[in-house]
Amino acid sequence: MSFTELLKTERHIVVSVDSVKGTVRLKSAAEACTDVSCSDQTLVVSDEGTRADLALLNAGDIVRLEGSQSRPDRIVVVRRVWDELSSPEW
Repeated sequence: MSFTELLKTERHIVVSVDSVKGTVRLKSAAEACTDVSCSDQTLVVSDEGTRADLALLNAGDIVRLEGSQSRPDRIVVVRRVWDELSSPEW
């Protein structure tokens, strides 16, 4: 697997966030959606900081999971939805 293919398989797009249930629906590069369960110890890491809740996530953000794919230890925001929409690639 090439580096580019590896990046594509490890990155997901946030479809929705349910803070009450502690779940995040993610879409993979293969266009398949998966619900991920998050615990109280799951950390969300972004440029704005690190928090142990899902408040830092927005629909459309591109994220990478660390730890188990079904119950990650960390969710790292790779690119914000508003950065994606303002990209010169558009």
